[in-house]
Amino acid sequence: MPLTVKYSQTYGDALTALAAVTQRPVNVVNLAGMYAIRVELEYNRYVVATNTPHGLSDDPEIEGSWLVRIFQTNADDALDELLTAATQVWLIDAFDSALEQLEADGNKILADADFGDISRSEGAIVSPTGEGLGLVTLGEDGAHAEAVPPH
Repeated sequence: MPLTVKYSQTYGDALTALAAVTQRPVNVVNLAGMYAIRVELEYNRYVVATNTPHGLSDDPEIEGSWLVRIFQTNADDALDELLTAATQVWLIDAFDSALEQLEADGNKILADADFGDISRSEGAIVSPTGEGLGLVTLGEDGAHAEAVPPH
């Protein structure tokens, strides 16, 4: 079995979580013999995530941290530029940290900042019995919510 398929099966939960946060397709790729999770972003940028310094581990339960790096592809055949890197115990925390660092370094593009941003979302609230309780709108600061009862 090709290792990209093996790692895709082994890291299915990580692929699903990163796809949900980024709203982008996520794949396992072979980068010069090192397997990693890759997400294509806008503006010739992409994310590479690994759970060891040498790529994805054969054991997904390995203790350690996720390393998430964001690169900029160069059109002139030069090496891709590393924009930022972040390490955290959980993959999504590492991704969030990488985005925060991207902004802190002045490399933020507006579209990048919206990944995983639920602070401006609106959604229905449903009770455990399935009855609609209305809509909730979260404020831009994510610290307050306003409920709108159903009609």
